[in-house]
Amino acid sequence: MRLVVLLCLVALLANANDAVRGDRAEGWLPQSRSPVLARNGMVVTSQPLAAEAGLRILMEGGNAVDAAVATAATLNVVEPMMVGIGGDAFAIIYIAKTHRYYVLDAAGRAATGATIARMNALGYHNSPAHWGPGSGMPPGGILDVTVPGGVWGWENALARFGTMRFDRVLAPAIDYAQNGYAVSERTAYVWRLPNALPLRACCTRLDPDSVRTWYINGEPPKTGAIFRNPQLAHALRLLQKYGSAVFYRGEIARAIVAKSRALGGTMTLNDLATYHGRWETPLDTVYHGVHLLELPPPSQGFAANEALNILQTCAPRIYPGESLASLGPRDPRYWHLLVAAKELAYADLYRFNADPDVAHVPLQRLLSTQYASSLCARIDPNHPVTMAAPGPNAGVGDTIVLSTADRWGNMVSWVNSNYDEFGSGITVPGYGFILQDRGGAFSLNPKSPNALAPHKRPFHTLCAGFIVRNGRPLMTLGLMGGDMQAQGHEQIVVDVVDLGANVQQAGDMARFRHDEISNVLYVESPLYDLVGSGLQAMGYVVRSTNRAPMGGYQAIMLLPSGAYAGGSDFGKDGEAVGW
Repeated sequence: MRLVVLLCLVALLANANDAVRGDRAEGWLPQSRSPVLARNGMVVTSQPLAAEAGLRILMEGGNAVDAAVATAATLNVVEPMMVGIGGDAFAIIYIAKTHRYYVLDAAGRAATGATIARMNALGYHNSPAHWGPGSGMPPGGILDVTVPGGVWGWENALARFGTMRFDRVLAPAIDYAQNGYAVSERTAYVWRLPNALPLRACCTRLDPDSVRTWYINGEPPKTGAIFRNPQLAHALRLLQKYGSAVFYRGEIARAIVAKSRALGGTMTLNDLATYHGRWETPLDTVYHGVHLLELPPPSQGFAANEALNILQTCAPRIYPGESLASLGPRDPRYWHLLVAAKELAYADLYRFNADPDVAHVPLQRLLSTQYASSLCARIDPNHPVTMAAPGPNAGVGDTIVLSTADRWGNMVSWVNSNYDEFGSGITVPGYGFILQDRGGAFSLNPKSPNALAPHKRPFHTLCAGFIVRNGRPLMTLGLMGGDMQAQGHEQIVVDVVDLGANVQQAGDMARFRHDEISNVLYVESPLYDLVGSGLQAMGYVVRSTNRAPMGGYQAIMLLPSGAYAGGSDFGKDGEAVGW
């Protein structure tokens, strides 16, 4: 009987997969859905339960910052491979009352014993020719674990700009962790633990604590399965009761250090107790009359600023009489310009980006019009830019982005991450969270500005942005996915500013992802069918792909009426919700 039912289900699925998609009745016909419109507040992110948790906070009187923390905390439960209290957080927060933008930097730092000499002694080495992030570092495991900054970021964002505290904003996450939720489709697809890579060379295996915490009967949960994490609920209740002190100086800190030491890590209680993030000012570049705000280093965000500077300065010289708007996305030359600008910007990104407390990142020069002008000669109108490979890149990476907006005009662009899916693969027993592997983005080249050193912040792929027009926020800008983030921001800005896309259309438009190391250009299959041969004729190595490598886009646009419009990536499980 079971075999008959299974065969029937397979037959039904085959019939469904043979169907064709219907057409919209108006607007841009390929658009996946209309923007969500609301007047009083909005939340957009990659998982519906998390978006609705943030909306609940807004409807209970909270502001955009309260909603952002509630959404991030709930994502810790319902999209746990991407984000958690063992990871880092960044945000750009717009406060309407002061008309100012504030950068929250909650980047973790390397442990006390994290040195190149120790890595070399353990068998990890790097070629002197390599400069890129991640050069020589192990692929996950305890050696890549850095001090988590996210909890500090959550608490300090609430203390400075929120109206609620952990007792209120963590409640939805605790409910789902304790009582369970149905695992959504895209989340189930990526629910795979990485090997935790113990220091001993005999084996690579999963962390048993991770298997017990994240799998059901030893297997990843399937779509629709009910998943619970009571240990994480316990950790979040401790945060409600004691605040971040319990995480950085209390029982959770002791559990983190105990787990680290058991696997040969070097994190100390003092590393956690002395951790603090900071508040910064966003980078600001003008592109065709709008301002692009991005996170400063160690974030890779400045590559988006530089790429747009290059486009604005060089495009009229490369194709006289043309613009990106006049060429349009059906012309291979349009994509050639975007990819060339990305390549030049990422070359500088990989060469210079590092912890600015330790290394000088020459932003004033890199983001100047004069410097952009000097790069125009390197763009051939008919051939790709020739670049020297800088070494291993920062990995595929995964994270979450979310945006919130409230009835008072405050808006938040937020990014929170474990770095790779399920981070280091190592779970803190009794507390139900993964430790991030952000230290994997360091370099083992001692001459690199991003060289591994104790208490240093690594190269960060995380980006959060804003587009500002006439002094008012035009839209938040979030697009997750490792080194896709800055090149994704470049493309979204062009979609909105040059092509006039609405907030949902900008996320639905086909994107490219260029790998700086392999020099392979990946484009989504409908775009490949349209311009792939033309780009190949120019000399690009082009590969057709689906949406998965292109990251996940989430954004809120402020309309002239004062209402909000939300857009959410069709490649994720999420949604825009408002009231």
